[in-house]
Amino acid sequence: MPAWRLPVASALVGLAVAAGAVTAAGPWDSGQRTAERELAAAQSHAGGADHGSGSGGGRSGRTGPVGGPPLAPDVLAAIGAAPATRSPDPVPPPTGSGLADALAPLLKDPSLGTRTAASVVDTATGKELYGSGAGDAAVPASTVKIATAVAALDALGPGHRLETAVVKGATDDELVLVGGGDPTLTARDPEGADGPASLRTLAERTARALKGDGKRKVTLSYDTSLYSGPEQHPIGPNENIAPVSSLMADEGRLDDSARGPAPRATDPAADAARAFADRLRDHGVDVGGEPHRTAASPQADKVASVKSQPLSAIVERMLTDSDNDIAEALARQTAIAERQPASFDGGGRAVEARLKKLRLPLGGAHFADGSGLNRDDKVSAALLAQLLVRSADPRRPELRPVLTGLPVAGFSGTLRNRYAEAPAGTGVVRAKTGTLTGVNTLAGTVVDADGRLLAFAFMTSESTDANGAQNALDRLAATVANCGCR
Repeated sequence: MPAWRLPVASALVGLAVAAGAVTAAGPWDSGQRTAERELAAAQSHAGGADHGSGSGGGRSGRTGPVGGPPLAPDVLAAIGAAPATRSPDPVPPPTGSGLADALAPLLKDPSLGTRTAASVVDTATGKELYGSGAGDAAVPASTVKIATAVAALDALGPGHRLETAVVKGATDDELVLVGGGDPTLTARDPEGADGPASLRTLAERTARALKGDGKRKVTLSYDTSLYSGPEQHPIGPNENIAPVSSLMADEGRLDDSARGPAPRATDPAADAARAFADRLRDHGVDVGGEPHRTAASPQADKVASVKSQPLSAIVERMLTDSDNDIAEALARQTAIAERQPASFDGGGRAVEARLKKLRLPLGGAHFADGSGLNRDDKVSAALLAQLLVRSADPRRPELRPVLTGLPVAGFSGTLRNRYAEAPAGTGVVRAKTGTLTGVNTLAGTVVDADGRLLAFAFMTSESTDANGAQNALDRLAATVANCGCR
């Protein structure tokens, strides 16, 4: 190994260790990783990484938390570079020709199939540094979740919470469980004050309120009217997604899993209502008969409620685990905010409307769902990269969870078991994956060897070698991370 590569390798190992520490501590911390939050607070307005100096001193003189030592420089300087200055842009971006020399040969890998597209963008300026078919719309698979996340955060804000409520029904002894569209609602034991909302907690609060009114016997109905249109995804019954309902517990999973494919309920709302009735009985409330579907009065008095984690945490979970149920819920919540029908079609129109307001490149784009399971979805590599650029913009802190939710190569989420063939990207690449038969995509961020934060998107179609295509995409991202490319 050339001598100049040794410090680079050491730096990459350090980044990998840091990423592992973040993963070990848990992927979410009140909606945003602590380290990311501190970094965001310290950023200048020059771009997604801190490319400028703080007030009152140079880069190495930034102050840390109150009472703590000064923070280290935000990014590694280029090997052999002059000492950092107060230049507004001390870290040079890679050049288009340099990136082309590095990436063009890799894009010719036959395992990538017959159609490929690529876009690499400097997050500080929004300028595309390298593109190959970047404006051509193609099937994004699960990378469309980046668009869903940006639209939902922009429409609702990172602090928004989804409420599941119990209200009084048409008769004095009737209760109605009203679904608020929380896809993370659980019937399992609560995970603590900062965990997902729980039907057990809701039952406890409801029982307390009933006993306070001297009631111990009720009937139960449930309301799913918040959403409209077909509940079944166009792909049909599938272990990757439950019927989309505004009321469900544990995503309609029929096993003990919390992520990934699983057998699903055919009527998750009815199952959630029955689970809630059982929890009420556990608290001494006599629930008569079987719960049935109804529509609660908008003026009905509220008996009790629980609220979800903030939207920032839900977005992070969706992206890290590539959660289809959450994605479809967020598309519908965006539709409600945009005054569109809360359906597959309405969600698609709402996501597109939000992205249009952000002045993103929507040429050829079509959003048929929020999850990317539908092959009618179409986006370009340029759009995916620019979505990440917007999320890195310090003037848009509400979009930061899009970046903090991206899986870390070799450590978390859908990238946990990848990068064995591209170890230079381990712990350095953060990206959303996308996989359908014949389709493989990868979009995320890297800090290159010179310390520049870059967004990238790589898309492939008509591949017949899924593992080979994934490995080729991983090599592309690792190459961007490992070169200055000038």
